[in-house]
Amino acid sequence: MRISTFFASTLPSILGLVLVPLASAESLSDLDVLNRIRHEGFHRSRAMEYLSHLTEDIGPRLTGSPAMRAANEWTRDTLEAMGLENAHLEAYEFGYGWSFDHCTVTQLAPVARPLIAYPRAWTPGTTGPVEGEAVRVEIESAEDLEEYRGELAGKIVFLDDAAEIGRGEDPVLTHLDEEELREVEEFTIPSSGPSPWRQRYRKILALRDAINPFLVEEGALAVVRVSSRGHGIVNVSRGGSQDPDAVRGVCELQMAAEHYNAILRALDADQEVRLQIDVGARFLEDDTRAYDTVAELPGRHRSEVVMIGGHLDSWHAGTGATDNAFGVAAAMEAMRILGSLDAPLRRTVRIALWSGEEQGFLGSRAYVRQHFATRPAVTDSAQLALPEALREPTWPLQLLPEHRDFQAYFNLDNGAGAIRGIYTQENVAAAALFRDWLEPVADLGAHTVTNRNTGGTDHLSFDRVGLPGFQFIQDELDYFSRTHHTQLDVLDYVDEKDLQKSAVILAWFAYRAATLDERFPREPLPTAPAKAAGNSRGKDAEQKS
Repeated sequence: MRISTFFASTLPSILGLVLVPLASAESLSDLDVLNRIRHEGFHRSRAMEYLSHLTEDIGPRLTGSPAMRAANEWTRDTLEAMGLENAHLEAYEFGYGWSFDHCTVTQLAPVARPLIAYPRAWTPGTTGPVEGEAVRVEIESAEDLEEYRGELAGKIVFLDDAAEIGRGEDPVLTHLDEEELREVEEFTIPSSGPSPWRQRYRKILALRDAINPFLVEEGALAVVRVSSRGHGIVNVSRGGSQDPDAVRGVCELQMAAEHYNAILRALDADQEVRLQIDVGARFLEDDTRAYDTVAELPGRHRSEVVMIGGHLDSWHAGTGATDNAFGVAAAMEAMRILGSLDAPLRRTVRIALWSGEEQGFLGSRAYVRQHFATRPAVTDSAQLALPEALREPTWPLQLLPEHRDFQAYFNLDNGAGAIRGIYTQENVAAAALFRDWLEPVADLGAHTVTNRNTGGTDHLSFDRVGLPGFQFIQDELDYFSRTHHTQLDVLDYVDEKDLQKSAVILAWFAYRAATLDERFPREPLPTAPAKAAGNSRGKDAEQKS
């Protein structure tokens, strides 16, 4: 043994020391950037300012509405004012817009009282206040319609069964504890075969397309559906379609479960129930396009792109604070933080704020189709009759030049809870990177990496064409118990500290992906299933609820 080797191996033991290798210069440099990201994000944050403007100055942002166009323009101008480049709106064909400005529903008999209800999107309003008798009908298939022919003129039609209202068995606020996070880490093998949600939703749409023209023909005044939530919470989405060729139906409302149930009880007791309805709603036919907001911080290799984002659109009963102004504000703040650092980026970091997410990821689908990959045109008449979100994918996948240099997309859209980790969508190679990136932000509560898939938002548009697209694990809080698609989706349910933490983590992930020496790891490209319908990789979990 050489003397130098002897001293190198024995001296630490003699002195009772443990020598730890120093971090590389590169990792020290990255951690210095993280220090600056954290300081900017926690001491000079503007994230709550962005969120407040979107929710309380602009308001609900249904795709195709004037408020959504205002949000597109404001986010574009704000990102440009930050110093981002190429801030612009990207258009795609959407259909008619829709908006409403008032909705009053009053029970006149047997007892006079105001009722809690909201119009369903893409359904007509009333021509001033209208009065009519409430009737309960049971329609489970198109064949059931004939039973009511000649009986619904001037009536207000209640279509649903009474709702079962819980008494608080489920917690209102949900934080993921360590045991639950460990369970999330365990990989579950995805199911294959036909997508159950697609089959279910196709039946719903087919029945709607049969009911709407029938009610118009019969002269019904309005339709009332029941909220699936209790405690006066009304979940609201659509009753019609933005398709210019769709049958418009009649005025359609979603009513608080407690009020809906009381009316059904009165009808069961053979009491006459009379209602007055006044809804100011309109279709917007001037511009059938919708828009995504896009801007970027250029990197040294400009064509290599890392993306972050969330969806800018919302439903119309609340102001879209948790779904998804939270994610939008965090992404905007992450871009502001990165721009303020003047840190060198190997790759371009691009933000995209999507429209049409609530109608089936339409904005992110269109963006991916325009930039990264296309599919053969749909020719099957049965598929063409369906909305885009319900059509089975066509094959083969046709890659565009930008597909090659794309790196990763990080999406934030699971409510207003803090980031607790990230889903890899089965990208095991990415998991190793993510564990390293999360280690220095574990004190913010984010440390879980799971190879599971998650659905319900815009990262799927990237994942489906073989691009790395990821959604973060977030604390649920009261997202599904109170705010998701309801009139309670408002600023009061956002925690500023969770927003700041999320923006910092998003900025850190964007920075690390933009400074990798090698291309971000990818999974194999998706391939066509062997005859069976459905997604060949078992990743078709589209619905958040």
